[in-house]
Order: sequence, then structure tokens, then C-alpha cells
Amino acid sequence: MKAPDELEYREFALARMPVLRRTAYLLCNDWHMADDLVATALDKLYRVWHRRSHIANLDGYVNMILSRAWLDEQRRPWRREWLANDEAPDSPADSADSGVADRLDLDRWLEGLGPRRRAVLVLRFYCDLTVEETAEILGVSEGTVKSQTARALQTLRAQATKRTER
Repeated sequence: MKAPDELEYREFALARMPVLRRTAYLLCNDWHMADDLVATALDKLYRVWHRRSHIANLDGYVNMILSRAWLDEQRRPWRREWLANDEAPDSPADSADSGVADRLDLDRWLEGLGPRRRAVLVLRFYCDLTVEETAEILGVSEGTVKSQTARALQTLRAQATKRTER
């Protein structure tokens, strides 16, 4: 028989798994790495689960673990390897569903952002966190979150403008 703490942890983890996995994918643009990041985050959460009553916002805490795990992964030397042919496959521009082409473009544009800018956009607009919450999760100042958000959005707007000019 499982302890009540472990049952509560399992229920929490299972309920949050789809959102955590999607958030991780938006951060790294790779489903396999997203699964690894979620596993890392849930493992770290399990280690402190007995102290969960002292954590004011458990979902925010898990997002912080997830975001920091991804940023740590970006710092690892073996992650700096790049494929020789990093061109994206042709997008289905003439597809019946133009949303697919838009989604592929957005994924490619997000991938082109630096890790902090990408993390800021995902936390602010996908996870719907405030500037303060995002700053706390990333361990930066609120001003940094604002400037990184503005620069990332400016980059995305420039990419969208280039696409519409074609």
C-alpha cells in the first residue's frame, strides 16, 4: 500500500503532466527533451513533496523547476552541437489548413530565440504568468523580464513581417 503522501504526489503529477509536457515542448521544441525535462522536474518535486505545505504556489514552483532545468540543459557543452543541415523542411504553404504553416513558422521563430527570451515568452504568454512570477521563476529582475519580452516580441514581429512580404 502506498503512503498518502505518495498517492497525493501521483495525483498531482498525473493531473499536471499534459500541461507540463506542453510547456516543456514550447521551451525546447523537442518532444523527447520535453519528456526528459518533465521527468527531471517531477523528480525534483518528489524530493521536496513532504514540504509542499510550505510552498505557496505549487504550480508556480513546478514551472520554476521546469524552466531552470531547461536553462541548465542549455548550458551543457554537448547541447552546443548543431546539425550541419539545420534548414527546416518545406512548410505546407498550400495546405488546406494554413494554421499548420503558421504553427511551423512560430515554432521555427521561437527556436531562433535565445534561451532566456524563449523562456520569458513561454512563461508569460503560454503559462499566463505575471512579470513578477516570471522574474521569480527565472531568478532575474522584473526589468529583465520586461526587456527580454519586448526584444523577443520585436524579433517575432520582424520574422512575421518577412513572412508576409514573401
